[in-house]
This record gives sequence, C-alpha cells and structure tokens, in this order.
Amino acid sequence: MDMLWSGWGDPAKAAPLPETVIGLLRDLLGVKPRTAGPVALEDIAVPQPGLEPGARQALSAAVGGEEHVRTDAETRVRHTRGKSTPDLLRIRDGEVDDVPAAVVLPAGHDDVLAVLRACSEHGLAVVPFGGGTSVVGGLAPSRRGAFVALDLRRMDALLAVDPVSRTATLQPGLRGPQAEALLAEHGFTLGHFPQSFEWASIGGFAAARSSGQASAGYGRFDEMVLGLTVATPEGTIDTGRAPRSAAGPDLRQLLLGSEGAFGVITSVTVRIRPVPQARVYEGWRFASFEEGAAALRRLAQDGPRPTVLRLSDETETLIGLAQPDAIGGSEAAQQSAGCMAIAGYEGTDEDVAYRSEHGAAVLRDCGGTPLGEEPGERWAHGRYSAPYLRDSLLDAGAFVETLETATFWSRVPELYASVRDALTTTLTEAGTPPLVMCHISHVYENGASLYFTVVSAQGEDAVAHWEKAKHAANEAILGAGGTISHHHGVGTDHRDWYVREAGPLGIEALRAVKRRLDPAGLLNPGVLLPLD
Repeated sequence: MDMLWSGWGDPAKAAPLPETVIGLLRDLLGVKPRTAGPVALEDIAVPQPGLEPGARQALSAAVGGEEHVRTDAETRVRHTRGKSTPDLLRIRDGEVDDVPAAVVLPAGHDDVLAVLRACSEHGLAVVPFGGGTSVVGGLAPSRRGAFVALDLRRMDALLAVDPVSRTATLQPGLRGPQAEALLAEHGFTLGHFPQSFEWASIGGFAAARSSGQASAGYGRFDEMVLGLTVATPEGTIDTGRAPRSAAGPDLRQLLLGSEGAFGVITSVTVRIRPVPQARVYEGWRFASFEEGAAALRRLAQDGPRPTVLRLSDETETLIGLAQPDAIGGSEAAQQSAGCMAIAGYEGTDEDVAYRSEHGAAVLRDCGGTPLGEEPGERWAHGRYSAPYLRDSLLDAGAFVETLETATFWSRVPELYASVRDALTTTLTEAGTPPLVMCHISHVYENGASLYFTVVSAQGEDAVAHWEKAKHAANEAILGAGGTISHHHGVGTDHRDWYVREAGPLGIEALRAVKRRLDPAGLLNPGVLLPLD
C-alpha cells in the first residue's frame, strides 16, 4: 500500500493524543487547536503534467508500456516531496507547485538505463523514489523545468543469497519488512531497523547512508554494503568484487550517500547475519544525561557492546518519548527523575546471556539503576510509532520536527548544549517557546549521534518559523564541531552547510564526478550539491 499522502504510514495506525499531552501542549507551550484539517486530496489543484507526447512515448517504451507511466493527479501528489514536517504542512495546505510531471515505474536495471536515455533526450530531470521517507528535502529538486519521479517499487526481488559468504543481493525497491521476510526464509536477517523501516527501501538506505536502531550490533547500512550496481546517464557502474580491496579508492563509498545525484542504485549486495535465537531488551535509569552518556561510551569502547544502545535526556524521559507507545502515561518514565537508557541484546542464547550479564555489570558500575525488561520491550514494541505521533501533534496544532548530528565523545557535551540553546533561544524569541528533547541512539568507539526532537506552537507561518530555528541549529552544529547529518542525509535542507563541511575543493571534486556521470545535470538537481 502507499503511505498516507498527507502524513506518515498507514492511517489505520494513527492514534489520538492522550488528554494529558493535549493539556501539556496548551499549558506549557501555548498550542492552540487547529481550526481546520488538511485539504482533501481530491480538492488539490494539481497542475497539468506538461509532458510532451514524444517524451511520454519514449518513457512508455523504456518501461514496457503506458501503464507504467502515470500522470494522474493522485499518483503525482503522492510522489511530491518527502515527509519532513515542512513537507507535510505544505501538502496539507494543498501546495503542489513542485509536483512531478509523471511517475515512471521501471522493472529492472535496463529499464532504468532506458528511462535515463529518454529523459536526456527530452530534457527531463529524474528524481529516484524509493519509500518516499526523506525528511531533508531529498525528493524536492531545484526547479529546472519538468521532472519525473522514478518509482522503483517494481524492482523488489531478492536476487541472490550466498549462505557460505553470508551475502545477499537485493533490488532497490524492496521495503524493509519485505527484505527481512525474504531473508528470513533463508534463516538470515539484515539487522537494519531504522525508524522508517516499515516504509523505506533498500535503495534509499544506501543512497542516504541510513543507520538503524540496532546499529551498535549490526552496524550502519553503509557498513553492510559490499557491492552496488548503479545506472547513470553515461552507463553502468558495478562495484564490490570482494569484501575488501586495495585496488584504488573504494567507489562504493562515493556512491553510498550520493542521494540519487550521481546515479540510480539498481541492486545492492549486503552482508547478512543469522536470525537471532534470542532477544532481550532492558531499561536502565541514570541520574543525568552526562552520567548516562559516560556509561554508553564505556560500553561502546570497552564492551560488551549491546545490539541496541540508546539514552534519552531528562526532558525526553519525563515526557515519555523514550517509549512512544506509552507517551503521557508511562509508569517507568514517572518513577523518578533522570534519564532512560535502553540496552538490547540479540544473538545466540549463549551470546545474549553473556553480553546482557556483563553489560549490566558495567551499567551498574557507571551508576545505572535496572528497570527490568518491561521498558525495553515497550520501546521495542513502539519503536516505529514516533512518526505517527508527529501527525497527531500536527493535528492538535503543535509543530514538531527532528534533526540529528554526530561528533566525537569529547565534543558531545558542547554539541548537545549548543544545539539545545540555539533551538530554545530562536523559538522563544519568535514567541513560541519550545520543548527540546534529545537522545543518543547510535554509538561508536570514538563518538555518538545526537537526535533532537523539537515541539512548539506553530506560529503564524509554521514553515518560515521553523526555517529560522533550523538555520540556527545547523550553525550551532558546525560551530560545535558536529557533522550536518548522521543518517538523515543532505538533501536540499542541509546542502549549504554540507558545502561548508566538505570545503571548496571537496565540493569541486564531487561536482567533477557529477559532470562525468550526469553531464546534463538531470539526476536530482540541487540535491546534495548546489546547481552550477
């Protein structure tokens, strides 16, 4: 099924906010109920496709028939932008000035090459579309005439499994649950479970360097990728002859994170793991975010490292966002002040028993108080629920958005304080004091990510309102030595700060790559790199 056009996921899974949360929004943040809901889909004034007959004919020939080139209003609306809060606010108001001219559905690598040739001949830009879950403007190209959305959903096969090498080759249109189900038939798992898992695609995971919530144990998606096949306007690139190589720079690393600007990923070969025999998720409480972060650092550096390891700050713990299904009513969150941590272990029975026992000893030694398995299991049960909660908050008149970054352990305190202060100051000065929450959800031997959630009143112009706060947060991130994105990607929202992070010579080198692979600049124009 398609995602909700004006929100996240499956509308049947949406839930109204508890009265306690509505009261908190009203009393603490001054949130006023919305006077009207989103515009109806059928009432949106969608521009005509503007696709010339010759272009339509060429696209149809490329993908095997007219039924795979869709120009109806609903399909085009559903492929307009992504799922950031500004994206949703604009689509809810019926703003579709950047709707694609057509949605094209290829069935394989050769189809994609043919589509790129057709688009080159007819001057059409191309936006690769997987699950449509981008939250950084990755599906919102800079306007240079008409563009088509290249929806990869028909490319949804498990192409190969090598149980000896423990690898699998997947097509890019597979969504997370489909990929896991197909691999489970062979006794394997990818172990990649981002919050967007239910809707995001394999190709999207690679194109945006995704990081799943079990990254402490399974690694980031880019660490799982062993090979890529990519279609470009100039031909095909195949990478990944061996698990490691000294044969020059690794082209995989150039293509991972390229966000459709260099080519269209048409297959991904990944490392897989046996389906775990046992899973244990536990809750822990620490007196402060600083104390909890020190405990996470010790596990990340000295072990035993859990499969899942995350820490919510005091505000996120108090609100209950550490367990989205229990927000507003979590007994565990209300037991005492402090910060909630989740430690999860997956693997063989013996491995899980060993790591959970010795991990608990480390967490106790670092000042942690065990809360048992109930908080951990509640987190595991509700870990894909937060985007639905955002929809409910928007319906109630609140503004809610997320942003993330990463840095080295020694810089975590400064980065945490700088971003919080930037968001709080900017939004308070604008007359909408915010609730700023944060958690650590991805840890490494040398550093960690910080993931912020911001809730405030929407203000007169919610999109413009957020742009100022986002700008201030991005400046704070670079100023404190963080990266502009840990796993959301660059898109258009982070592009200007990515240019500064990469530096002038680095950006020119990437421009040279794009000019060689995409001479006409048709692939996702303005995403990742500024237009020439």
